[in-house]
Amino acid sequence: MMTEQEVLNAFLETEALLEGHFELRSKLHSNRYFQCANVLRYPRVAGKLCDALVEKMLAAKTAGKIDGVISPAVGGILVGHEVARALDTVCVFAEKVVIPNEFDAAGKPVTKLEMRRFALKPGARYVVAEDVITRGGRVQETIDLVKAAGAEVAAVLVLVDRSQGKAKFDYPTFSLMEMSPTVWEPSECPMCAKGDKPVHPGS
Repeated sequence: MMTEQEVLNAFLETEALLEGHFELRSKLHSNRYFQCANVLRYPRVAGKLCDALVEKMLAAKTAGKIDGVISPAVGGILVGHEVARALDTVCVFAEKVVIPNEFDAAGKPVTKLEMRRFALKPGARYVVAEDVITRGGRVQETIDLVKAAGAEVAAVLVLVDRSQGKAKFDYPTFSLMEMSPTVWEPSECPMCAKGDKPVHPGS
């Protein structure tokens, strides 16, 4: 089992932990950001992290039977793949689609998750795997897709939980690291107040 310091070192060494002014997918602003794509560039490191995550879940003995792994695109796909490898099971992913004629407060198209390439099996038990959660919206959407298909959620696995305890699901949830970086609503962001524009990681 990896220690939290070993996990943190893996993120630092792969430049996955960034500092600056960021707008998160949740629309909150932060001075720190986990760009998990950077650590996932290194298959052996990614594999080691996901192995440790699966070990943590199995040690708890709460997940029960597992028939597959599902992830929300895009960030969760590689995590789901490595988690499925560690569990020796199948992996699938949900994809973002644009909702016609719906826009957020910034004028950007609103998206939702759908199963486009894969079908979930009714009665099967899936682990939901994601890279990072802040509010947990995409994980909850994925859970809803599993339930809508008549399948079950065995557990939720995430590399980094930066929700400060706010993201809660009705299933056993495991993370390798819990981080509580400072986040602000855009109207309260001190960096915005200074005229600094946030960047959108991954864009």
